[in-house]
Amino acid sequence: MTKGCRCRISDRVKTGRVWALAVLVLLAACGDDDEAAAPPPAEMSNIQHLVVIIQENTSFDAYFAHYCTAPPGAQPRCTSGPACCEAGPATDPGTGVAPLLLDDALHGLFDPDHTAACFVDKIDGGKMDRYVDGSCGDRRNFAYADEASVGYYWRLARQYALADHWFQPVTGQSSANDMYFAQARFVFPDNAVVPQSAIGSTCLLNRHRAEFTDPTIGDLLADAGVPWSFYIQGYQRMRDAVALRTCPPPHPACPDQLLPIYPCNYDPSDIPFQYYPRFRDAPGYMRDFDQLTADIAARALPPVSFVKAIGFRSEHPGSSVTISDGIAFVSAVVDELLGSVYAADTLILVTYDESGGYFDHIAPPPDSPVDGMPYGPRVPTLALGRFARRNFVSHVVLEHSSIVKFIEWNWLHRQTGQLGNRDAVVNNIGSLLDPAQTGVPVPE
Repeated sequence: MTKGCRCRISDRVKTGRVWALAVLVLLAACGDDDEAAAPPPAEMSNIQHLVVIIQENTSFDAYFAHYCTAPPGAQPRCTSGPACCEAGPATDPGTGVAPLLLDDALHGLFDPDHTAACFVDKIDGGKMDRYVDGSCGDRRNFAYADEASVGYYWRLARQYALADHWFQPVTGQSSANDMYFAQARFVFPDNAVVPQSAIGSTCLLNRHRAEFTDPTIGDLLADAGVPWSFYIQGYQRMRDAVALRTCPPPHPACPDQLLPIYPCNYDPSDIPFQYYPRFRDAPGYMRDFDQLTADIAARALPPVSFVKAIGFRSEHPGSSVTISDGIAFVSAVVDELLGSVYAADTLILVTYDESGGYFDHIAPPPDSPVDGMPYGPRVPTLALGRFARRNFVSHVVLEHSSIVKFIEWNWLHRQTGQLGNRDAVVNNIGSLLDPAQTGVPVPE
């Protein structure tokens, strides 16, 4: 074909007589020379949009211990409903005490220790028995929510697909785990550093700053011409304040007004792509959460989107933050998407960056062979919308890098492992999805 020719054939026109005719039309329109025609792009599934809602610091047992009904240790192989996932144990394995009720009151009063060293102690080589009496143990670490507190998530699980073996990718705090959404490998421990020069970094107590230039899934998408965005609550408010060389006061709806920092304001260390200069505060990639509604209305939602609540709506425990505020945020986003023109072609994933130091009874997998880092406990993850299986429980071992792998498979010609990190070895998310709806089976 002639160099510089910009004619292209629709991704949906690929086979049979229609494909042959399209090729002839293209050749006629663009001319012909010795340069070989590029092969058509690989067929993707019917999933044309992915929205990943990332909440914070909740273990699987903290929310689903009373939803699941199979006995602890039963390892059910069935996949239909609450009888096919393990309930949390009735007593703490280490001390024999009964769990506390995780409701808005307890949630807002106590933030469990969730540093990497503390996770290692709590996990205790897979015994999961040092949450209460370990070196950083506390009775309040062993707490289960009931239907009154998290019934919304239980209803979603009954309607759609629940992953009961989705693990936080590394022991430690939020930022370390968030990096797996971007790079699918370990970058730094805990919340050790904040993004260099990002809007809002000067409003953080942590003065240790860094940036990274390794390829991310954002680079792969951008280089392939696939639009993507991170919708961030409180982002524009921070931008406006920093433009005036100040930091914003606590958000007026925040329950804890003591300091103008997290959870009452946007924190750039919650957004993994802010650590990478190519995307740091780049228009089109970093967007205020309010732009999500505008983009849905304008039919301008990018194929891949991440959504992040401001801290007091993220379900992060402590600082008077409530589960209820987080559920209100998630339900509003889910309802808006499923009530929009995008409902027919969008997969929604709701997950948590890490388990927050709350008890979980399932031992994590062995250390990753890619970066040698230890997995942390399970986090709740739900697949929602048309493409999710119904009333389904997946037992496949998954983690945040599985989302990177799926994005590569669905939008980047099915070539997974392009980053050469955990995206090359983790399972894809196909076990959560209905192949009758996706059109082609998504690998597990």
